[in-house]
Amino acid sequence: MPRTTDRPPEQIPDDRGAIAPGDSVVLIVEDDPHFARLMVGAAKDKGFKVLVAARGTEALALARAHHPTAIETTLRGLRERVGGARILAVLEPRSNTMKLGVHREQLAPALAAADLAWFLNSVDLGWDLPAAVAALGGRARFAANVDALVDGLARESRPGDQILVMSNGGFGGLHDKLLAALKGRQ
Repeated sequence: MPRTTDRPPEQIPDDRGAIAPGDSVVLIVEDDPHFARLMVGAAKDKGFKVLVAARGTEALALARAHHPTAIETTLRGLRERVGGARILAVLEPRSNTMKLGVHREQLAPALAAADLAWFLNSVDLGWDLPAAVAALGGRARFAANVDALVDGLARESRPGDQILVMSNGGFGGLHDKLLAALKGRQ
């Protein structure tokens, strides 16, 4: 019989898409689905919303997917790899800390290595994203929805560009939509 760590983890339903500013959230890291469900129930009984990760790597990704240090490190590594090629950074402020604006003052410096920075600026964000990244000047681009973001990226991207997409979710299908738009341009 395979060890538990050899099998793909069972996805336990959590509150990933339903966390709002001011919510109390608990991150549960547990690879036993039965025990994870018990912990989710206990946390919800106490009034918490929950995020569930079966593996430590997933938990770390949930906790810091949008932390400015991770953004800056990723961009710096990409810049070292691609040299002078244009980098178009694309960010969905989806994590709880991002939605709350916890790191908003660190966003512009974290994105300094990008030639252009595209943002999904949804109306329910709860803080002024364009003001927070004003230091990027004309390198910042904003879209109210994924389709507008795809259209803008497809229009502005050029052959040889490096498009770095940063989200801790599915980003509304942006990856597939962008690939289709770029292929349709050829």
